[in-house]
Amino acid sequence: MIHNQYNVIGVMSGTSLDGVDLAYITFNYKENHWTFDIIVAETIPYSNQWVTSLKEAIHSNREEIEEIDKEYTIFLGEIINHFIQKNNIHHLDLVCSHGHTILHRPDLGYTYQIGNRSILADIINTKVVCDFRVQDVLLGGQGAPLVPIGDRLLFENYNACLNLGGFANVSYENNLGFRIAYDICPVNVLLNAQANKLELKYDNGGELARSGKVNESLLTALNNIEFYKQLPPKSLGIEFVMSELNPAISSYSLSVEDYLATLTEHIAMQIAAGIKIRDQATILVTGGGAFNTYLLERMSFYATNYKFEVPNALIVNFKEAIVFALLGVLKIRDEVNVLSSVTGAQYDHSSGVIHETFDPVY
Repeated sequence: MIHNQYNVIGVMSGTSLDGVDLAYITFNYKENHWTFDIIVAETIPYSNQWVTSLKEAIHSNREEIEEIDKEYTIFLGEIINHFIQKNNIHHLDLVCSHGHTILHRPDLGYTYQIGNRSILADIINTKVVCDFRVQDVLLGGQGAPLVPIGDRLLFENYNACLNLGGFANVSYENNLGFRIAYDICPVNVLLNAQANKLELKYDNGGELARSGKVNESLLTALNNIEFYKQLPPKSLGIEFVMSELNPAISSYSLSVEDYLATLTEHIAMQIAAGIKIRDQATILVTGGGAFNTYLLERMSFYATNYKFEVPNALIVNFKEAIVFALLGVLKIRDEVNVLSSVTGAQYDHSSGVIHETFDPVY
């Protein structure tokens, strides 16, 4: 039965490995318009062991990945159960989980997010909607970005939505009224890796980058990478960082501050060049990078016609969890939750797998 109100938990784990984001949200649908209220939200940091396992999983064989998938699904179930109990959540229609991306090669026809097994529904004793990317890749799409449908339905007051997570991605309506979206460049996967050298999780506010000096030679090498010349739809995964950026970065010997200054400049330049809105625009900025004051300053320096607006901290931190919760709601309503204009798939579709008990429903 189609309802007009849904109480949902959205679960998201991104490539920056900050942890698992959980958000308990109420969605309301009235007069062809979606609104939402975040009741409670929390990020559960990964242990050092899980960070290492998730980072190294890309090098694992299929059997090893299957085992990690089982362990991670149980881990997610335990986290979700604790979140439900801790916050005394009784009215829950479904849990919508992104899982964690281990492999993403849409050019080769596959993408793999662990944590999407049917046992998750049994552990939390609640209907689960998950595994949103695979179907799109099978339909010839990039499997990403999937957030733009949420940008259109929940954040229509902005000209564009920019997420600064492990990677930067943007979405907006083009002149023909189609939503387009694409990945622009790596962000926190690069910056955090440098901060980690100083045993820091991240460069707080970009202050280390601010104190460093840009290496023009490395900056030029990074800006000349072929991906940045490609037209959307296009998406990025950790494989791109390992094959394209890390070799260029490791060929230099710089201080952490100089690396951060150079990488921040590279990111700011690519974001300014990558957003193709001609007129003045107000752009919603979310993701962990929204708290990087120095990065936002450099973005504004290169993109003078854009106003980058950072919303309240709950939306900044949990926007992707919010949107994946909405994707799950749209799936159980059998409504479009993936846009072909964004991913390049053959047609718009309703993606994801529904786990009621033991068997998935497609």
